[in-house]
Amino acid sequence: MSTAAQIAANQKNAQLSAGPTSEAGKAKSSLNAVKSALTGRTVLLPGDHAAEYQRHLAAFTDEFQPAGLRECELVQSIADTWWRLRRIPALEMALFAKGRIEFANLFEEADLAARPHLIDAHTFLVYEKQIRNLQIQEARLARRREKEMAELRELQQQRKEKEEQNANGFVFSKPVAATLAPTSAPIGSHIQPIPSYTEKSSSLPCTPIGSSGF
Repeated sequence: MSTAAQIAANQKNAQLSAGPTSEAGKAKSSLNAVKSALTGRTVLLPGDHAAEYQRHLAAFTDEFQPAGLRECELVQSIADTWWRLRRIPALEMALFAKGRIEFANLFEEADLAARPHLIDAHTFLVYEKQIRNLQIQEARLARRREKEMAELRELQQQRKEKEEQNANGFVFSKPVAATLAPTSAPIGSHIQPIPSYTEKSSSLPCTPIGSSGF
């Protein structure tokens, strides 16, 4: 059982690990959401518009016309990946816009036209880790998109071929080797000769069905 001293020490440590307290520290900590926004299961961020996302998803559904569970899953994932990829340039621009505000007082002695470029360079150095992470996530998402697009195209091609076969009324299958029963009688020995008839007979003799031996 914890003593009063241990409880007090734990409470003190919890206060120390509550996160950054300075404005710069809080700003850097807030950028951790960039990673979860691109790799987490939640696609929409608080600033995203749900109606716009639904239109985005509907456009992909109309474009690819998925059928079956796996095709629907692929189209959903591809649409989400596109949504995340579209977010990356905006996040990168937001980092540099934030830097221009955060470092607006730097390089005051520099030429007025050069100051924005110097501030952008300083922003990149300060937030290089976050910017590099955006580039890594962009490459990962692009590879995922291409992989899922290839799988979707293959599934839809297979479905198309199957539908065409069914429409033609046949389905390709492996040929089955025919087995011929051996026969001891020579070919043609089972054929009965056509009976002859005379002028007195006006027609061929009628043989009942089943009695000819065929």
